[in-house]
Amino acid sequence: MGCTLVIDTSFGSTVGVVGHKPIVETDSRTHVEKLQVNIAQAVEEAGYQPSDISAIVAGVGPAPFTGLRAGIVAAKALAFATGATLLGQNVLEPQAQWNLIRRSKAGTLGNQHEFHVLTLAVNDARRKQLYFELCDTPLAGSEPDVPALAKPLIAMDIDYPESIVNRVNQAVQEFQQTIGGQVIVDVIGHGAHKYASVLEHIEHLGDIEESSVLDQGEQGLSIFASEALLNAEHNDGAPVEPLYLRRPDAEIPAPLKHVLGHEGAERTN
Repeated sequence: MGCTLVIDTSFGSTVGVVGHKPIVETDSRTHVEKLQVNIAQAVEEAGYQPSDISAIVAGVGPAPFTGLRAGIVAAKALAFATGATLLGQNVLEPQAQWNLIRRSKAGTLGNQHEFHVLTLAVNDARRKQLYFELCDTPLAGSEPDVPALAKPLIAMDIDYPESIVNRVNQAVQEFQQTIGGQVIVDVIGHGAHKYASVLEHIEHLGDIEESSVLDQGEQGLSIFASEALLNAEHNDGAPVEPLYLRRPDAEIPAPLKHVLGHEGAERTN
């Protein structure tokens, strides 16, 4: 029976086989060099051979360019070599699923008909910005740990925290008009504490958690992979490409200017 391997480099790196504890590198300066070694170690410690890998879930961000690209290239190369099915998964939407599980275990989820939890999933984009998505995640049946696809109320984007607060407050006001009961907005992900002094101006704010779904060990891998499988069912064959969101810094150079008097010299000759 095959296994599912998760490779994500949207924040440091997380590599692991679903059902087993992942290997996590938090130092972004070294995780690229350690990625290949960690993949081999994760597969071996789970008791598998590379030929046993039946599916590979690659984290597609959103995240900065260099580290994210390394993880996706490694996943594509390994899928090509082993014949495994390659799936892509963004890092934001599984945050919403994990948030409901987190609240359920803490006993703070409440009745979803009276107490509606939204998740502002974030990831540090640097340059004083955040990647973010405001998600509504309906429960699948009565079990909070049964995965369900997140529904974006604000589609994935990159922005400054102050602007994010304004956009979230407007979206929540509009959403609240369509439902009954109280709305709570939890902020979940890397960068949440860094900009907490700004994010605390979100109306109906609940928890601010500086933690990602992939920080949750074996459980986090399972949630991440389950979300990828659900997305694949709804959008089979979607390309596995990096989500940068930020416009590239590189620009096409302007044409070279002629040296003063150069054109005149050409006509003379």
